[in-house]
Amino acid sequence: MQKNLKTRLVIIVVTILLCVIGIIGIPTSKADLVANVKNHIRLGLDLKGGSHLVMEVQVEDAIKGDALQTIERLQQAAVKQGIVWNSAEVAGLSEPPTVDDADKVNILIKGINPNKASDFRSLASTEAPTYILYSLNATDYSLKLTPSDLNELKKQAVQGAIDTISNRINDMGVAETSVQQYGQSGADYQILIELPGIDDSAHAKELIGTTAVLQITGVDKQHDTPFSSRDDALAKLGGILPLNEMLVKAKPRVRGQADEWYLVNKIPVITGRDMRSARAGQGDTPRTWQTSFTLSQDGGRKFARFTGDHVGDKLAVILDNDIVSVATINERIEDSGRIMGLGSQEEASDLSHYLRSGSLPARVTTAFENTVGPSLGADSIHQGIVAGVAGLLAVIVVMLVYYKRSGVNAVLALFLNTVILLAAIAYLHAALTLPGIAGVILTIGMAVDSNVLIFERIREELRTGKGTFAAVDTGFNKAWWTIVDTHVTTVVSCAFLFLFGEGPVRGFAVTLTIGLIANVFTAVFVSRTIFNWELSGRRGTEPLSI
Repeated sequence: MQKNLKTRLVIIVVTILLCVIGIIGIPTSKADLVANVKNHIRLGLDLKGGSHLVMEVQVEDAIKGDALQTIERLQQAAVKQGIVWNSAEVAGLSEPPTVDDADKVNILIKGINPNKASDFRSLASTEAPTYILYSLNATDYSLKLTPSDLNELKKQAVQGAIDTISNRINDMGVAETSVQQYGQSGADYQILIELPGIDDSAHAKELIGTTAVLQITGVDKQHDTPFSSRDDALAKLGGILPLNEMLVKAKPRVRGQADEWYLVNKIPVITGRDMRSARAGQGDTPRTWQTSFTLSQDGGRKFARFTGDHVGDKLAVILDNDIVSVATINERIEDSGRIMGLGSQEEASDLSHYLRSGSLPARVTTAFENTVGPSLGADSIHQGIVAGVAGLLAVIVVMLVYYKRSGVNAVLALFLNTVILLAAIAYLHAALTLPGIAGVILTIGMAVDSNVLIFERIREELRTGKGTFAAVDTGFNKAWWTIVDTHVTTVVSCAFLFLFGEGPVRGFAVTLTIGLIANVFTAVFVSRTIFNWELSGRRGTEPLSI
């Protein structure tokens, strides 16, 4: 009995120490203590304040990107088989494109020799198995994604945007964010983003909404010097752009710099998807900055093959439809390179950040934004604390008056339950929200309910004439399964809230679940240990204050 009691006491003391360390750490001063509590008990958007954004994923960009890659595959395979055509382009997009265009996007290929029609059909079925081939006439064809592949690509675009935005936010060190699909159907392709502590929604949108579509592509050999304007370029090109080429404007490096336009290949050599890592650093000359990057294995092979075949030609680095750098290929480049001539350290750092986190599969536009001020959070915290303290004090008074000295047992278990709950939130890096505070208050009620069940059972056993030791033992044993039954059914309900609910509902479910698990430990294990410790120094005939 005594040995078992010591073991129980050690377990309880170790649990308390771990919980206290989880909440306050190991502070060396009062300021350190306050800072540790703020860092460990993180507050959600509704308490701390911050930015609330609903952003729409422009899934038509992802469909267009897949179509461009398919054109590239078809062209590479067609060259090997001697199949030529006059033009290949992505059609079906309006200006500006919208999400409604996603279902209309198709590949339009014109000018195929009718004698090669059979070979082209075979080529399309092999290189574009997710597309349906339509014959427009004897020489022109259209390819369109199958409905199932179209829907899957849309879903991947939304999920890819969620993953990329999450990576960017995590890389920025913003804590307790929420990035999830908005709504149940997902038909609007929207994402809900909550950023506690960030009040500047414009800055938040800039951080997470930059598409960061990186393309490294070749500059036209015959026109590798910049044009002064788009009209100047069209005038010198006879009003018609060469096949599979486009005009792109260079981003000015200094304020007041004249516009520069370059004629570049539409199909890039490599894209941001081929990036493996990136980092910012100083350039070769003073006060210049660059971003060094490393390519994936497949991207390195493509880059090496292209640069080896085009030594002396120029490459353009395009970020979000702006040329940020134009360089001459001096030698074969394999799996690494540098984007030079960036305007500032911040620009180089932002670019490396975007490349590390990955480019968004499609643009995101703001559908709704709201900034939660810190005053609202302060009011919510104050009211939540007042409600919690008032409820806790009322429970303590009732337990002490009704159950006398045994009520102290319940109060100690109740305090430990709250400490374990807060420690679990700290260790799990979860955010305490207003619904979470509601879960804490409800946990207090459940904890009291468990103690009432146990105490009433003990009272019943004492009324039957049993001794104190036997009454306590029987009371705990009989109440155990009732406590398990009530807690399991509540946890199951919380599981459904977590699976099908949104952020605030999930926060409530998580907090309540942790509190219920902690309550089983405190109401049964800790409370019984306190009874055993109290009874260890008395005879079984002495009355129990309950």
